[in-house]
This record gives sequence, C-alpha cells and structure tokens, in this order.
Amino acid sequence: MHDIDPIETQEWLDSLDSVLEKEGEDRANFLLTRLARHARAKGTQLPYAITTPYRNTIPPEKEARMPGDLFMERRIRSLVRWNALVMVMRANQKDSSLGGHISSFASSATLYDIGYNYFFHGHESDREGDLVYYQGHVAPGIYARAFLEGRLSEEQMNRFRQEVAGNGLSSYPHPHLMPDFWQFPTVSMGLGPLQAIYQAHFMRYLVNRGLAPEQNRKIWAFLGDGEMDEPESLGAISLAGRENLDNLIFVINCNLQRLDGPVRGNGKIIQELEGVFRGAGWNVIKVTWGRHWDPLFANDNDGKLQEIMDEAVDGDYQNCKAKGGGWTRENFFGRTPETLKMVEGMSDEDIWRLNRGGHDPYKVYAAYHAAVHHKGQPTVILAKTVKGYGTGDTGEAANVSHNVKKLPVEDLKHFRDRFDLPIKDEDLEKLPLFKPDADSPEMVYMRKHREKLGGFIPQRRRESDIKLVIPELKVLDAVLKGSGERSISTTMAYVRILGILAKDKGIGKYIVPIIPDEARTFGMEGMFRQLGIYSAEGQNYEPVDSDQVMYYKESKTGQILEEGINEAGSHAAWIAAATSYSSHNVPMIPFYAFYSMFGFQRTGDLAWASGDIQARGFLIGATSGRTTLNGEGLQHQDGHSHIMASTVPNCISYDPTYGYELAVIIHNGLRRMYGEGENVWYYVTTMNENYQQPAMPADDGTVEGIVKGLYCLEDNSARKARHHVQLMGCGTILEEVRAAAELLRKDFEIEADIWSATSFNELRRDGLDAERYNMLNPGADKRVSWVEQKLSGRKGPVIASSDYMKLYADQIRDFVPGTFIALGADGFGRSDTREQLRKFFEVDRYYVVIAALFGLLKEGEIDVSVLEKAIKAYNIDPSKANPMYC
Repeated sequence: MHDIDPIETQEWLDSLDSVLEKEGEDRANFLLTRLARHARAKGTQLPYAITTPYRNTIPPEKEARMPGDLFMERRIRSLVRWNALVMVMRANQKDSSLGGHISSFASSATLYDIGYNYFFHGHESDREGDLVYYQGHVAPGIYARAFLEGRLSEEQMNRFRQEVAGNGLSSYPHPHLMPDFWQFPTVSMGLGPLQAIYQAHFMRYLVNRGLAPEQNRKIWAFLGDGEMDEPESLGAISLAGRENLDNLIFVINCNLQRLDGPVRGNGKIIQELEGVFRGAGWNVIKVTWGRHWDPLFANDNDGKLQEIMDEAVDGDYQNCKAKGGGWTRENFFGRTPETLKMVEGMSDEDIWRLNRGGHDPYKVYAAYHAAVHHKGQPTVILAKTVKGYGTGDTGEAANVSHNVKKLPVEDLKHFRDRFDLPIKDEDLEKLPLFKPDADSPEMVYMRKHREKLGGFIPQRRRESDIKLVIPELKVLDAVLKGSGERSISTTMAYVRILGILAKDKGIGKYIVPIIPDEARTFGMEGMFRQLGIYSAEGQNYEPVDSDQVMYYKESKTGQILEEGINEAGSHAAWIAAATSYSSHNVPMIPFYAFYSMFGFQRTGDLAWASGDIQARGFLIGATSGRTTLNGEGLQHQDGHSHIMASTVPNCISYDPTYGYELAVIIHNGLRRMYGEGENVWYYVTTMNENYQQPAMPADDGTVEGIVKGLYCLEDNSARKARHHVQLMGCGTILEEVRAAAELLRKDFEIEADIWSATSFNELRRDGLDAERYNMLNPGADKRVSWVEQKLSGRKGPVIASSDYMKLYADQIRDFVPGTFIALGADGFGRSDTREQLRKFFEVDRYYVVIAALFGLLKEGEIDVSVLEKAIKAYNIDPSKANPMYC
C-alpha cells in the first residue's frame, strides 16, 4: 500500500515507540485497543488480521536466556542424533523391510533436547511428572537418548522393530509393547493432539474435584505440521481455549513437509496455524528464525526483508534449504536491491547457515520458558525446522526425506563432520553406536539435569498406589432381583447400576460418567443434580429448567463429563480417565455411554488406541442393535459394533438381554480391571426396548455362564417331545427366541432349550484358545471349549439369533457339535416398527421357528412338508429380496 504521507506515518510510529519505551507494552496495548474501538464506532472498517508478521513472536531483547552449557548440550544432542540414525540403519542392514524413520527426529532433535534439559518433569520426586505425547515417527531419537542414559542396552538398540523374539524395541510409542516406557500411542496421526487436549481437560477435572493436587504439571504434545491436516488434530482446540487450559503446550514441528511433499507449497503452514489457534483462544509463539538472522532483522530499517518473508511461500523456503546459499541469494534476497545488499558481505555458505528457529536452542528455550509461565491460555509453539536436518544431499529438505532409511557413506561423513562426532572414516560403515563412559562430562551433565527434573522420561507407571475395594455383587441386588411387573430397558438398568456404584462409599467418587450429549436419551438426567456436570468455570447462569427436580446443573466439582455432540472427544476423555491410574496415580472408573452406532464405527481408531494404551473402563453402546432403534433408520442402527469390538484383542464385549446379566458383567469388569489390575476394557451394549426384567436364576452356574458368554436360561431337555432343538439369543432378540420356543411347542410339539449368549466374541476366543492348545499339545488331555461343554449331549440343531450381522453368532460354528444355523440382521437399516424390522431382517420369532425346522430337516428328523407348511402358515414370502443386499 502506497504511503501518501510518510512524515505523518513516522510521527505515529514515533509516538508508539515513545509509549512502549516510557510506559510499557500494557499501556501501548490499551491505547491501540481504544483507538481501534473508536475507529469502529466511527464506522471505519479496520484491516482484518489474525496473523502476525512472519518472524519470531518473542523479540531478541525479551528472550529468556538459556542457563546451561550450549556446547555440552550440542555434544549430547549430536550423540543422540547419531545413535538414532545408526539404530535405524542397522535394522535395515538386517532386513530392509523393517523400515524406520530418520528425517522426523533429525528435524526435531533440538525441540526435544531443550525439553529434556530444562522443562520435562519426571515423577520420581515429590510431584507427578509432566505428560509428553511424542510425535510417533521420532521414536528412534527417544530410544537413542534412553540408550545414553543407560535405560536401554545395545542389544535392545540392535533389535529395533524386531520384537517377536523378545527384548526388542517397538516401531513407535506403544504402551502395550513397552509397558514401562511409553505412555501414549501417538503414531496414528491426529489422535495425539486430540488426546492431549482431553488429557489436559481431565487433569483439571481431577484437580477441581479434589482427587489430585495442583502441581503445575504440563502436558506437552509434539506434532508435525502435516499431521495438522487430520480433522482430529484441530477438532478440539476450541475446548482448550474455552477452558483456559494453560497446562497444555503444543509444539508443532513445522518442517514444511508431509510424507510426500510440501504441507503448503503455495502458502504458509505456520501462518495458517497461527490464525487457527489464535482464533480458538490460544497463546501462539512462533519460532521461525534462529539467532543468525537477528543482525539482518536489526538492519531491516525499511522493512524490505520482512516484506519478502511475508510474501514468500513454503515452497520457496523449502528450495532455500534444498538448493543452497547461492540459490537463496539470487531467488530470495535478490527480490529487492535493498535485501540483496544486506547479504553482500556473506558467502553462499554463510547464507545457507542462516538457521531456522526450531534448530536454535536459544530460541527454543525462550519459547518454552514463555509457554510454561503463560497463564490463562493453552500455548502452541510453531517451530520452523528442516526435515532431514543434517542428513546431507540424500534427505535434507528433499521430498523423499520421509522415506529415507539409510545414508550413503559420503552423507554419513557429512553428518559426522556437521555434528563433530568422534568417529573415524574406517569405522563409518560399521555403524557403531557411541556411548561415552558413565563418568564422562556428557553423561554426568545428562544425569544432573534429569535428577533435577525428577527422573527419566518417558516412564510409565503400571499401577496406582491407590487400591480400590470393589464391593460384592450383592450391592447390585436391586437390579439382580429384576423389575417385577414393570417393563424397563437394559439402558435403564445400566443407569440404575451406575447410580448405585456412584453412591458406593468405596468407589463412588472414582466413577466418571461420560456422555456426548444424550443423557436425557439414556434416562440419565436424574444424575445432573445428584452428581453435577463438570464445568471448568462452574455455572454462571440460571438454567431454564432450574425450577424442575432434574435441572441442568453445571459445577466445577461436577462428576459427569458431558462433552457435547462429540464422540471422538468423549472417547478421548474416556481414555484419559481410563488411564488415570497410570498417568495421575489415581484409578478412575469411566463409563462412557453413547449411541452404539457412533462408537466403534466413528471412533474405531481411538478404540484401537484404547487397547494399546492399556485403558481400563467401560464403553456402553446404548440403543444398540439393528432393530431396537426402530425409528432412526439406516445411519443410526447398529448391526456390527460387536464385530468391530472383536478386532481389539483386550476389549471384552457383551450383549446382555437382562439387567441381572448387565450387573454381573459390570461387576466382573470392576473385579478384573480394578481389583486385579488386568489390562482389559469392556464394551457392553444396552437397548432402549422395554420389557420385564426377570430376577437372576438361582442356578449356581449362572454367574459363570454370563461371564463366559453362554448359559442355559430354560432347560427343557427332560420334557417329552417329538423333537428337541437348542435356541440361542442375545440382546432383545432373546425375547423373540423365547417366543419362538412357545410357537414350536404349541404348533409343532417341539421342545427347545433356551440359551442366553451374552458374548459370542468371548465364546469364540475361548474356542480358539482350546483349539490352539489341542493342536500344539496333541499328547495332552484335550481341552473342550465352553460351547462344546454346554451343548455336549444336547439334542437337536442349534439356532443362534442376534440383532447383529450373522457373522457375530457364526463365530462359534466350529465349536458347536452338530447342525448350526445363525440368524442376524445383515444389510442397511430401515425405519419402521420393531415388528416389521425383525420380519424384514428375518430375525423375528417366526424366522427362528423356520430356522429350527430347517435344522431338523437337515438332520433328517422331519419331512420337507412340515417346513413348507410353516412357511405358508407364518406368511413368509420365499421370493422376498435378501435384506443383505437391500
């Protein structure tokens, strides 16, 4: 924009300088704010800007000074860089398919090193440690540092990505594989930032409820700029800004490159992210340029250098590093005579050495110092780096750098020389790991800093010091005794169980009810007043339903986490609570209830992460099944969540029909997870269909059968009849199965034993375990699966029915002695009555009868005419389209 009056402009600028010099930044901000408000009142539209100039947020004169030994730290950092590189290359010498990543850590080594030396608190002191979410691809660098610290052996370093034989190192941060080391699985990009936000949110929840002390702990999340394209990466940042989570620090490594090319070749990712985070209420600190740029900025009196920086795009900046100082002189500084003159006394090598902020320890320290002392906002640090920093022509700032697994000898020499490593030419190809003696200055320096900060990190706690006393099953007697004449849903039975547990003197305060925004749908609104809804700022308004008994009550000490219409965020909050025993030394018991269709389908990646992170808690898939949520139709009806649940090895899943089954399952989960410390988590589906809930049978084997996944609900084997069949069901379809048994008795003189199959998933695992044992131990006594134990000696075919895809029940086929037929609800959902839907999906009582007759026909027990007569009598159309394809 042309300046029509430079003298007047200078007068305004001089006035601002005078205020800054004499009265300080606060006064200048006040005057500028009043000036802007006055301009708007006069109808003047001010230029819109949510970003700041493309330079460091903290000017040199305001930088906190790094107190340590720069040269010693560079020495240590170089050793870490080398060992990380060697570890990956050694693995790929054994087998190139093992892979690994060099470039990500190469670009972010300084970002981690400054944290380790000055900011990352461990928990081996009188306070809990900070929580660090490492960017997944930098794992080699974290292992390399742990090797220098003596936490990992050379044998382990030589077994990077070679875990099967034992003593190996996992490819990425995986708590399940390294339970004493890694805390958070982060390599599935986007999940780290989302979980970090809800971890900070949950940490405040614990403090505000008085369950954890305020210790000024920080949550650090290290992310890549390409990772920020994931919807989960930015999807919850407004929560952090809204709740003023100043315990949260994002460090985004802006090396300007994705996996295959630039992040924003035609734009500026740092500027874009600055605008997004500032708009969400975050404190933004840009660490764009290193201190070698400071003299140039000091001499940029006419602002020409700043103009070029603001105009250049990331594709230009990538070229500056990839193509060297000569290219940068001509194509960057050469854009104006003034900027070209600024570098006339510098060699091409000098220009190439102009460093980026993320590689300058002084700039990084100043940013971290400002972040940990900032109050009232979360902070994001945008650190500009070079991908593949130091790797030479093979990988530095090149589009291929993400895939670099090894370097040629010439690049190894370049790497060694650049970082002043004491390795001889003849030893380079041997790829030696380098570790100074324990009493060397480097090792002493490292230990001193970590001791001061409370010990090594990452370090995972396996168990909490707090031991919960799990109440006896009888505490749930109100549910075990059934609902009498009243018809209720299993969702309502769940709410009753949760209410009882929340009042328990031993574990009540550790219960964390979590809902996405459907408490009233699930009948949980009675808990609003009883437990309160957690809010970081309490309730600063009078709710519209304050005159009602069950009004919407928010409180800073509220127990319920109501996370809005946000299944991913709710699941992330559940993970934070489900791992609180490890992260916060406080065992919490989270119950997250949601529409089952929007659980595993929408947040399946988080479910898998839950298994990796060793979560302990309950996911409640409410309004489950393909035909129970009858009015909602295709997108709301769940016929496959249990199949998805079966893919997570430590997810224990159940589909109970009755409240007493649900009570037994939840109590068993409490015992296993919190009484015995087992690293499993539970997925339990409940329904919104009302029917009478019977009392738990007095049979001694009922509890065991519920837990195992199958028990006999009605044993009619002693009754005399023309034929016998075995009918299984789960969820609401068990009610149809029981009705079918009556039809078989009345219309065909066939008796049926009724089986409640609370978990086909658990039955399959039990069967596979027995089968594996028998295969590998042919000379030992044969193991018999639970399904075979229960059905052995029973007469007739087995018909298994569920409200899920046929595949769910079909999992036990191999373990059923005799004829087996599975019924299920395959295909897309529909809107209609429950009766019509069950008829459409061929799982109602009449189809159960037809399947039973077909089973008897297959066994030669009845004539085909009997089946044909039944099909006609029940008005079943054989030409009806298969719902699987509808």
